[in-house]
This record gives sequence, C-alpha cells and structure tokens, in this order.
Amino acid sequence: MSRSSKKGPYIDPKLIKKIEKHKQSGQRGGVRTWARDSAISPEMVGVTFEVHNGKDFINVFVTESMVGHKLGEFSQTRKFQGHSKKGKIGKATGSIGRVLND
Repeated sequence: MSRSSKKGPYIDPKLIKKIEKHKQSGQRGGVRTWARDSAISPEMVGVTFEVHNGKDFINVFVTESMVGHKLGEFSQTRKFQGHSKKGKIGKATGSIGRVLND
C-alpha cells in the first residue's frame, strides 16, 4: 500500500539538510545515506548518493526520470547469482537420465 497522497512524499529531514550542505559546499563526493525509504524529489536531481544496501554503499546518480521513486529501488540488497544450469543440480539429485518405469 502506498503513502496517502494528502501527506505527500516522505523525505528524511536529515537527508534534506545533507543535500543542501552538499550543494552549497560544491563537494565532488556523494551524499552518504541509510535512508532507503526516502522519495526522490526534484531538488535531488544531479546529486550522487551513496545508498546503503545492508553491506556496503552503492553509488546512485539521480536523474529526472527517477523523481518519485525511492532511493532503495536503485540499491539492490540481494545479488542475483543466475539460474542453475541444466544438469548442474540434476546430477547431484539424480534426476537427469533416469527413466521412470510404470
């Protein structure tokens, strides 16, 4: 369920302060944050964030098409290893090459 439209998007107040400080100082590095649930606002366009994924920080450069989404959507928490190859697991379980007789 999404957030009520009358409340508006949630943006962490500390994150807003960090963005303003970052823009005024003109630093080259990213804004480090753990606020994955914060929505991306138009003020954030052009800023690089270092979003924590539970293990390390992932660099996320915000573009116009990302406005309205959450920061956590662009920092995956799980690593996709790929689907198993045919026969790789089957050999271990004995399901390949076995003929079922009735």
